[in-house]
Amino acid sequence: MVNKFKKKEKKQRSFLSSFSICFLVVILAAILTWIIPAGSYEKLEYDAGNDVFIVSSADYDEEAGTGEQTEYPATQETLDEFGITASLDSFKAGNITKPMSIPGTYQKVEAHHQGLAEFLASPVQGTADGFDIIFFIFMLGGTIGVINYVGAFTAGIGALAKACKGREQIILIVVTLLIAFMGTIEGFCEETIALYPVLVPVFMAAGYDAITAVGAIYMGSTIGCMFSTINPFSVGIASYAAGTTMNAGLGFRAVGLVIGSAITVLYLMRYANKIKKNPELSLVADQRELVEKKFATVDLSNIPEFTTRKKVCLAIFIITFGVMIWGIMVPGWWFEELSELFIVSGVVIGIVGGIGEKALVREFVNGAADLVGVALILGVARAVTILLDNGNISGTILQVLSSAVSSLPPAVFLILLMLVYVILGFFINSSSGLAVLSIPIMAPLADVVGIPRELIVSAYVYGLGIITFVTPTGIIMPSLEVVETTYDRWLKLALPLVGILTVFGAIMLVVELAFC
Repeated sequence: MVNKFKKKEKKQRSFLSSFSICFLVVILAAILTWIIPAGSYEKLEYDAGNDVFIVSSADYDEEAGTGEQTEYPATQETLDEFGITASLDSFKAGNITKPMSIPGTYQKVEAHHQGLAEFLASPVQGTADGFDIIFFIFMLGGTIGVINYVGAFTAGIGALAKACKGREQIILIVVTLLIAFMGTIEGFCEETIALYPVLVPVFMAAGYDAITAVGAIYMGSTIGCMFSTINPFSVGIASYAAGTTMNAGLGFRAVGLVIGSAITVLYLMRYANKIKKNPELSLVADQRELVEKKFATVDLSNIPEFTTRKKVCLAIFIITFGVMIWGIMVPGWWFEELSELFIVSGVVIGIVGGIGEKALVREFVNGAADLVGVALILGVARAVTILLDNGNISGTILQVLSSAVSSLPPAVFLILLMLVYVILGFFINSSSGLAVLSIPIMAPLADVVGIPRELIVSAYVYGLGIITFVTPTGIIMPSLEVVETTYDRWLKLALPLVGILTVFGAIMLVVELAFC
């Protein structure tokens, strides 16, 4: 029996790392540029400085010196001329900032095969493009390093775990629902990276495993984004691009959010209760010792003293997250401001904790260093979109998929459109990027099929949400890297839920269609 367990353990540990999986997807993207014919749409973007629209030809490439750009008056008539259903106010108010595909302008362009040089350069470009997020991750890690050194985190977690003894499910339910709420209102996704070092020890002290914490955080965020209600980065941009409003279809998405969140919580509770009763059934049972070494896990039989100084430090840390949420929701902070917030927080915690200047700098740097792997994976994942765009095949993929569903009955059309977004979301796991690329093309199909355009938006957010649970090009790979967990373990936990939510998403689309 022991030998069999060891053999199984060795086999599981041999699974590819997050880096390797991301690189394989990048390789696939590069190969596709040699297989899929190159094609693109003309693009329209708003130049706020000169108050004009700029239309780029399908073959426009500034570096190569091909194609052309033409200026047009920033008027509603210009948008109508190009078949753009988004309102002029959407552009002038800054709701749509990225270049938007112009319907009916797809054409074949010169192939830009992505070879070895482009493949090697793409992670570098992806890292450069995502540097704001990467720097935020470093500053977060630095602050966590300081608070761990002070000892406030360990003492606070121990006190919380002791207080929740026998009621551990409350932690799982509250965390999942709170993050789902943040996801539905503002797309709380990349920011969740900040929560793993904080919540993994809490979940483990409560008798769960590390992957349960990932489930509560990542599944909570994703289900919230899947049923976005007022998330400006997904349903907001998509609604503006489709020529409708966020209020259209809001009630159905809100109902989907409530039911979807309940499904997610019940699914997680089933797994969590199972492994709490029998820890050997944990998907990451062989990794517990590794996780305990990495995080400030707590021995409940020997809880450190929770002194007044430690309480103040922990309060500062918690307030930092409250300020982060406020900053995102109210003044519209982004990663630059969030990085500044955590720099200040780390310094203040060090001063209040009385650890001295040298120790403060050392622990801040060490904490940042602990998240280097997480930050770099983000850059690698972004390389996929870069290769598809540089290879001029994103437009072709969109054209083929949109044509395939355009002549179907309404219910079938909507379900297949949701699955189309599952495919597109695998390669382009950016809610705003996918919206401005695809919605101007998909929205007119609603008129052809005879359905309201808000249903296109619903199919988009459901499909993107479904694939976000598992796509290596999303935030799941950096999340798994934080907790030292491999992708195969996550798939074992997530795939059954993905199947359930796929069916549920299809049902919601048909119900919404029936009431329209």
